Amino acid sequence: MSNITDARGLTSAGLAAASDTRSKLRLPTMMAICIGLVIVQGAMISAIQGVGIGGMAFVAAMVTALIIAQFNAMTFSELSLMFPQEGTLATYTQKAIGHFPAIVSVFAGYVVVAVLAIPVELFLVDAMLEKLLPGVLPEKALPLLILAIFTLTNLVGADVFARVQNVLAFVLVSALVIVGAVAITGMAEPHPQLAGPTVDWGFDGVLNGSFLGLVTLAMWTMVGVEFICPLINEVRNPETNIPRAMRLSLFAIFLIFLAFIFGASLYLNVSSMLESPIPYLDYVQAVFGKSGLMIATIMGLAATCSTVNTVLASVPRMLHGMAMQGQAFPQLKAINRFRAPWIGIVMLAVLSSLPYLLLDMDSLVVLVIAATTSWLLAYVIAHVNVIVLRKRLPDYHRPYRTPFYPLPQVIGIVAMIYVMLHNSPSPEMTTEVYSITGGILLVISIIAALWVRLYMKRGLFEPDAVEG
Repeated sequence: MSNITDARGLTSAGLAAASDTRSKLRLPTMMAICIGLVIVQGAMISAIQGVGIGGMAFVAAMVTALIIAQFNAMTFSELSLMFPQEGTLATYTQKAIGHFPAIVSVFAGYVVVAVLAIPVELFLVDAMLEKLLPGVLPEKALPLLILAIFTLTNLVGADVFARVQNVLAFVLVSALVIVGAVAITGMAEPHPQLAGPTVDWGFDGVLNGSFLGLVTLAMWTMVGVEFICPLINEVRNPETNIPRAMRLSLFAIFLIFLAFIFGASLYLNVSSMLESPIPYLDYVQAVFGKSGLMIATIMGLAATCSTVNTVLASVPRMLHGMAMQGQAFPQLKAINRFRAPWIGIVMLAVLSSLPYLLLDMDSLVVLVIAATTSWLLAYVIAHVNVIVLRKRLPDYHRPYRTPFYPLPQVIGIVAMIYVMLHNSPSPEMTTEVYSITGGILLVISIIAALWVRLYMKRGLFEPDAVEG
């Protein structure tokens, strides 16, 4: 028999039963997945720039972002445990408001973002390596090798993915904690006398409410923990560990970044934070001296590897679940003998490599900012799903119920709309960003509408009948 299996008849229960024969992901591994996806190089840069702009006001914005992110985690916990299938947001949305918004939310909110975000991380790795080893490595070679390696590790199943992710998250978190601790204590290099404007640790920005303008920037240090949900059939005791992993990961991420940015304020002035293309590189070099470049490179590599590893594990499983429901090409149903959705993994790796090879960093950043607006729209749809399903299926079994419903959902929707409206980093970029976002959503919406009407032969907003 071929190693490639058509998973046409493989239900979520079947996947769960099959995975019982293998070791399942435990809470520490689940947290490693959540943390490793959120703490990327872009988030480290955003955090340092944020504290440079706002100081204590940015810390208040981080607290606000933490609360909003916890609301997002509550919503995904309730939905994923109601319908424990690989399709995640598509699965929940098709049961709440129909297949058309289900397809749009996943492709616009996750697939496109992944295809554009991975190349940005690869470009940052290339820039770091050029500083560490100028002219030694062929341009773009090592980042492509990283993408190829993690494509292979994900093709051989969740067990290998989990072991690799544990190591990467340990290296990344350890590096960030060590940098923050050494910077705060001044153990390696004494705190310098900074020239020029320094970080403002006063409370004026908190008391006058101006910190709200920094919530958008702070949100990018808190989004993505829901990527654990597509792996729900691979985890041990999901009813307890899915909500716990997301909740604890967000608190851990907040504390890690808090120490990281406070340490940065002791070594960098505001100009260095805002004008450097990779400010965490300047930060680590200031803390550790000549060895700082090596440490910063390790941090950057660990962050990028962790992100690539997690995205290649999660997004293809979303696509596999969608294919099982007829929402994506049937070829994406295929799994190999390691029960990995191999076509989805290879497809995502190839699509991610194309922008890296064909575009430059500056054009990609604008595309990513535009695409992430769709990601925020996906959060809005998830919150709407909870509200609709509470009305449609009040007696359906919910292993996890959102505390204080519907406040987290209502506040989450308002917060995501606010962040979407303030997503552009500068007024002059706003028109470009929203033009691209509108274009992405328009193209995906047209394709999704045609797919649902002509291929699936369903109404655009016709939800599935659900027993229970």
